[in-house]
Amino acid sequence: MEGAQEKPPASSSCAPGSGEPEESGGCAGPLETAPKKLCGYLCKFGGKGPMRGWKSRWFFYDERKCHLYYSRTAQDANPLDSIDLSSAVFDCKADGEEGTFEIKTPSRIITLKAATRHVMLYWLQQLQTKRWEFHNSPSAPPAAPDAALAGKQAALRLELEEEAAELEEFLCPVQTPPGHVGVEAALQPAPAMPLALQHISLKHLGTEIQNTMCNIRGNRQAQGPGHGPPEEGSALSREPPRDEQPSPSDPSAPGKDPADSLKPTPKSSLTANFIQKAKRQNNTFPLFAEGLTRNRTAQEKTLALEQQVLILTKELKSQKDLVRILHKALEAAQQEKRATSAYLAAANDRDRLELVRHKVRQIAELSRRVEALEEERASLAQTANLREQQVQELQQHVQLLMDKNQAKQEVICKLSEKVTRDFMHAPGQPLVSPDAADRDFLSQQEKMEHLKDDMEAYRTQNRFLNSEIHQVTKIWRKAAEKEKALLTKCAYLQAKNCQVESKYLAGLRRLQEAVGNEAECSELLTQLIQEALQWEASEASADGAELSPVSEYDEYGFLTVPNYEVEDLQLLAKIQALEVRSHHLLAHEVLEQPLRERWAALRELAPSVELKQLLRVGVSREHRPRVWRWLVHLRVQHLQAPSRYQELLSQSQTCRHPAARQIELDLNRTFPNNKHFTCPTSNFPDKLRRVLLAFSWQNPSIGYCQGLNRLAAIALLVLEEEESAFWCLVAIVETIMPADYYSKTLTASQVDQRVLQDLLSEKLPRLMAHLGQHRVDLSFITFNWFLVVFADSLISSILLQVWDAFLYEGTKVVFRYALAIFKYNEEKILRLQDSLEIYQYLHFFTKTICNSRKLMNIAFSDMNPFPMKQLRQLRTAHRERLEAELRELEQLKAEYLETRASRDPVVPEGCTSEDEGDGEA
Repeated sequence: MEGAQEKPPASSSCAPGSGEPEESGGCAGPLETAPKKLCGYLCKFGGKGPMRGWKSRWFFYDERKCHLYYSRTAQDANPLDSIDLSSAVFDCKADGEEGTFEIKTPSRIITLKAATRHVMLYWLQQLQTKRWEFHNSPSAPPAAPDAALAGKQAALRLELEEEAAELEEFLCPVQTPPGHVGVEAALQPAPAMPLALQHISLKHLGTEIQNTMCNIRGNRQAQGPGHGPPEEGSALSREPPRDEQPSPSDPSAPGKDPADSLKPTPKSSLTANFIQKAKRQNNTFPLFAEGLTRNRTAQEKTLALEQQVLILTKELKSQKDLVRILHKALEAAQQEKRATSAYLAAANDRDRLELVRHKVRQIAELSRRVEALEEERASLAQTANLREQQVQELQQHVQLLMDKNQAKQEVICKLSEKVTRDFMHAPGQPLVSPDAADRDFLSQQEKMEHLKDDMEAYRTQNRFLNSEIHQVTKIWRKAAEKEKALLTKCAYLQAKNCQVESKYLAGLRRLQEAVGNEAECSELLTQLIQEALQWEASEASADGAELSPVSEYDEYGFLTVPNYEVEDLQLLAKIQALEVRSHHLLAHEVLEQPLRERWAALRELAPSVELKQLLRVGVSREHRPRVWRWLVHLRVQHLQAPSRYQELLSQSQTCRHPAARQIELDLNRTFPNNKHFTCPTSNFPDKLRRVLLAFSWQNPSIGYCQGLNRLAAIALLVLEEEESAFWCLVAIVETIMPADYYSKTLTASQVDQRVLQDLLSEKLPRLMAHLGQHRVDLSFITFNWFLVVFADSLISSILLQVWDAFLYEGTKVVFRYALAIFKYNEEKILRLQDSLEIYQYLHFFTKTICNSRKLMNIAFSDMNPFPMKQLRQLRTAHRERLEAELRELEQLKAEYLETRASRDPVVPEGCTSEDEGDGEA
């Protein structure tokens, strides 16, 4: 940093110009009085990655802080950054690019480039002078009288004159380059760059956005009504006098830090000069020429506004491109930052060397990609050349066809004229008089006018019909929306009706329990209950509208209200059916319709997290067969053969399987509450028989086990095809469930019951303590859940939702839902204080669950965490204990048989042995 008494290091910066003063504009006698403000456009070298290069920047000097600020354009309100010139040195290379010079500060080196060498020398000389003025200016306003102040200013001027004289010894004063610095440069557009986004600053993104918004607002104000052409001296008229500007204050004076004079928006006089000018004149928006009258026509105003809209559209597009490039640059910077942090955080040189090698590999990979891209670019260029040649050939061909067409048109015109002449001058007829020809011409013109009128009428009709179609379409859309709203309202009212009826029946049931032995009240309640069970909405509806949403069977053929013999259970079944229907109606528009749309949009099925979530929520009816077939194929694709099922059917027909008798017995016991298996004319029992017989030959180690009939029946109800149901049964038994789940010993089934006991103790400790207190064994209830995957327990809508997730995720879903069922009814079970009541409730309580959404949330949210690793460990541990117990039982049995065989048969006294009896006989 140069002192006040030392010469500035101008020798290092004036070497190029000292020997060639003519090229620098020539010497101008005394040092030319510099403009009030040092400002102008320069190119700054910077950026990273693809944005690295020369960027056009507007530079302006702040005398109070000796900082050289720069922004993208002269009209920007906020600077991008600044260069501290107080401790900087300047340099220019003789062998460098023309107009290039450097500003070196203790922290960085800034490379700048001026338009010409003359402009470069001017900037260097002025920067030296400004730096010198800053170091020799008083640090705080003096408190001396005016005479002392005048003396100090005179001394300062004398020092500046001496400095100018010294500078003349090294470099002649450079004349001000016209149009490159000062106000004239601000009024001119920014220099164009090769790329539209080349001069965008990625480092100062926030400031760029603020400046862009400020410019847009200023331009909108500049195009307001009554705005006249800009005046040449408008910016300068707002500039405060130079001697009124506050000089940097003394550091010792509190509250007068020169840094406070520049906040996010620099308040230097230069920026104040051009802020108002930027609001009226910006190179982004076109200005009307000077002298343009205010009373412009509407067409001119429209054209001007259209031009502004076009320019704004281009500006918006460039800003979007900028944001995309900024995102890419930000990602690259973050990757570089992470790599640098990893390198610095490495514990030893070996780790750092490995990071360097990794970077080298990445560089090699990028080099290969660059080479591949270069080859691709060359091939694309070659393809583009071929395309251009083809386009040229096609253009030539088109031109040739157009020429031929033109020639044909001329021939047609000549022939038409000849035909007209022949008709007009037919042989044997007198020549037509000129008056007759005129009349014919007028008649032809009249016909043409009529045709034009007809065409205009058709156009009018077409416009009307289009408007009519548009209006009818809008009416139809409104009617469709109204119909949809009415259907939603109807479903809501039906749901409310179901809820009211359910509450009515529940009230009757509670009242019946509270009445006791009072005969009259009991008889009245019995009559009300019978009327409620037999009530039909068609009888209660006056207008014939279908108010009762409860049908006898659901969409899969199951009874919505099961036929219980006990009157209390009949009432409970009707309440449960009403609640199910109510939940279905309320959730139809909110949940089922969006779910159906999501399944319809899912064209290709592939294992994913999204598919897993959709399967847990449930598959809509129209998509369930397709989804199940895909899930089954995913499980058994290694077992499937094209004609395997037909071969097994042929084998079952030629040879009777030992399990055929048991299969026939179980056919009539399969889903007695489903019309497809109870109706005499239904073909489902025959399908089920063939599926079970085919499976008995497919897996001889199992053959047939009770429960397989219900698994196959569920598959038939959904998939409908025998072969698909057969492979679904194979997928469940041989791939999803453990190997010996359906064996004669049911070992894996018993293991899962013990695992469930452990999970219940972990997830629901209060419930297990209550059941243990009353000595309730849950395996009597839950064993069948696992064996048939809830086929006899849950209502069909919830059952199929469980199966949707079960076919994809496996047996873990069965454990989740088993826990969720107990959690769903935990409070009701805790209120029961008798073991008999608990057993009775547990036998039918799963049928009372009607809120599938709540049950699903409990299974997959409240039961978490539920790791598969824990399930495997519990299964392994309990299997070992069970096998040990079975071995111990077998050993005890063998010992007993051995002991019994070793004893001699002893005949009790008074009894006759068989041998004696035989002898007597």
